[in-house]
Amino acid sequence: MYDPLFNYIERYSDVELLTCEKERVASIMKPKKLRRRQLFLEEGKICAYTGFILKGAARQFTIPENGTECINQLCIENWWITDRDSFINRIPSIYYIEAWEDTDLLVFQRQDLEVLLKIPAIQRMFWKMSENNQIASQKRLDAAISLNALQRYERFLRCYPEIAQRFPLHHIASYLGVSKETLSRVRKPRVK
Repeated sequence: MYDPLFNYIERYSDVELLTCEKERVASIMKPKKLRRRQLFLEEGKICAYTGFILKGAARQFTIPENGTECINQLCIENWWITDRDSFINRIPSIYYIEAWEDTDLLVFQRQDLEVLLKIPAIQRMFWKMSENNQIASQKRLDAAISLNALQRYERFLRCYPEIAQRFPLHHIASYLGVSKETLSRVRKPRVK
């Protein structure tokens, strides 16, 4: 059960986990199952867990006053889900996190973070993840400012082809910051 997580940690840290470190991680990170459409986090609640997806898919979104969901993250296997601000700072979340498919996770609580970060491979993994997250956020912002809807969609397909196959078009459109109608329209010449 823990092998995908251990492989992920070692891949992102370039450090092999010792057997005792694997045992420590396994004693902290607990399995959690979510049914399709079950919430991992609800707006207004403090995010109690950070989860590593073993199997399944999830999405993170807000619902502004106009009632239209705004998706800011789509996640599948070997991705992490959390509201980092709520989890770290213990403040109510502005997000919902929902399982889009039946999802199996390994989760840990805030009080376990300090213990996990004492493991060198995990410390390096989190550093690398933070770097990658910052780069991805910057690229996404640049795309929103400088690319049209079709260009954003094409970039999304290049970067996340497996995610594109798992979520409906209206979720992808929301993630890209365009309407479903706009995305359908700009895709038409490309569909064969």
